[in-house]
Amino acid sequence: MGDMMRGRGISHLACLWQLPVRVLVSSNPPHRFDLGSREVVPRLFMAHIEEVHEQRPKPQATPKKKKGPPPVVKFYLVVYNVLSALGWSYVLLGTIVTLLDSDWARSSNQPIVILASKLASLLPQATTKVIRPRAYRWLENYLPVFIVDVVRRATNVYSRIGIQTAIIQSFASLEILHALFGWVGSSPITTGVQVWTRLEAVWGIAYLFPQTQTNPIYASMVLSWSITEVIRYTFYALTLVGYQSPLLLYLRYTTFYLLYPTGASSEAFLILSSLPSSGPGSYSLHDWLRASFFVIWWPGLYVLYNHMIKQRRKVLGGGKGRTLGQKPKTL
Repeated sequence: MGDMMRGRGISHLACLWQLPVRVLVSSNPPHRFDLGSREVVPRLFMAHIEEVHEQRPKPQATPKKKKGPPPVVKFYLVVYNVLSALGWSYVLLGTIVTLLDSDWARSSNQPIVILASKLASLLPQATTKVIRPRAYRWLENYLPVFIVDVVRRATNVYSRIGIQTAIIQSFASLEILHALFGWVGSSPITTGVQVWTRLEAVWGIAYLFPQTQTNPIYASMVLSWSITEVIRYTFYALTLVGYQSPLLLYLRYTTFYLLYPTGASSEAFLILSSLPSSGPGSYSLHDWLRASFFVIWWPGLYVLYNHMIKQRRKVLGGGKGRTLGQKPKTL
């Protein structure tokens, strides 16, 4: 009867834990009970129940596929990026043909030069009186003639495409809403800062201060912007329709090495050229504000430049989990 009870007790414990058990009998029983003339060694207390955990393979979690924007939003983003790419292509072409518009270009027999000259004739003609600072006149004595010609023609870029550039850049304000609504993966704060700096350059500086409109630095700024944006918007539009271009992907995350410094430094020096030449003693509140922008532009460029370097490592395979040609995580 005792053995039966002990067996039932162990089986009940096994059922309670619902685990396989192994009964280990100790050679030195821990407890003895003296019941009259009989000494009972309860084997139940000598038994140690050891859990045996089964090694069951864990089910692999299926990665959740990130949902894209709704069809209507996707169509809108495709149209927006295509139109933006076309707009910046106009700015890029206008800048190039203005820089190539010279007596040599008009007399050349090269087809590409002839095409550029014809396109230049379609652009608005320069009407702003060119005022070259003394420093430029001094540099002209030391620079090669062809560079001097390009610098002189660069003073006409604003007269031909300045307002158009400002309008096209203004449409980029929609990208802040795209980020706020979650239609793209960009940060609203980062996007807002980048858009604001561009708008400050085209409306707050170039539009308000005529001396900046004939500054060759304006041409270098717009040239850097337009090359960057044509690549970026074309890349985004093709990505939205499911086409991956390794060439565009490489250009998107490589050209910034040159275009970010030239673009941002041109913005900064354009701001500097808007300040009164009489010196800080005659600065107004707005002048001091622009002077502070010139100072903070450089650490901003440093932060953005390093951010793009990190992004390049992730996207082009130098970082973790990405290789050249893979679909980017965000737009």
